[in-house]
Amino acid sequence: MQTTVLIYLCRVDYDLLINFGIFQTSVVELVAVLSGLLSVWLIKKENVWAFPIGGVSVLFSASIYFKGDIYANAGINVFYFIMNIYGWYNWLRKTGGDKHIMITSCSRKEMKLYTGLIIFLFFVLWYLLRKMPHNQYAFYDAFTSALYAIAMWLMARKKIQHWILWIIGDLVMIALCIFLKWYFLGFQYLVYTVIATLGWMEWKYKVKGTKTY
Repeated sequence: MQTTVLIYLCRVDYDLLINFGIFQTSVVELVAVLSGLLSVWLIKKENVWAFPIGGVSVLFSASIYFKGDIYANAGINVFYFIMNIYGWYNWLRKTGGDKHIMITSCSRKEMKLYTGLIIFLFFVLWYLLRKMPHNQYAFYDAFTSALYAIAMWLMARKKIQHWILWIIGDLVMIALCIFLKWYFLGFQYLVYTVIATLGWMEWKYKVKGTKTY
């Protein structure tokens, strides 16, 4: 059975276009969108299965960004994949007794540290990307990648502030996707923004209590 499935997947034309009303997308983009949306929703609900499903999403998303010359967002997905593995482990880890890791908020010291890291990553990525050919979106690529890298780390650590970084990055990506005519992917980021906003509100309520998933 597994062999048959693998053979079938190898024969799939991943550039095959699919029409959804006014939207046109490919198999790769469709899988990236659906698995990504499901992953974010599961994070909102504190469900640990968000991480393996998120791993599928970032692998497919990486191929899309690479083809579109959005190199930093393509490369950062390798980091996302690693963070999905770490997040899966960390959320399942027992912190004391039978309790799993709980939602917490970053301290002021941590906020300053992560803000500094975002700025540092942005300038490093921007400098490197400007030297690469065919990357006219270096500024936006570097900015969103820096935000998402820290957001992914905070998410794996179950820090509530990760939602804010996702929201900012997603808003920028919506504009970029519309400009590049990646309408279906842009719609994905729009839904991400909505879910992230709801996630922020839900986690903000939970962080005051002792609820774990």
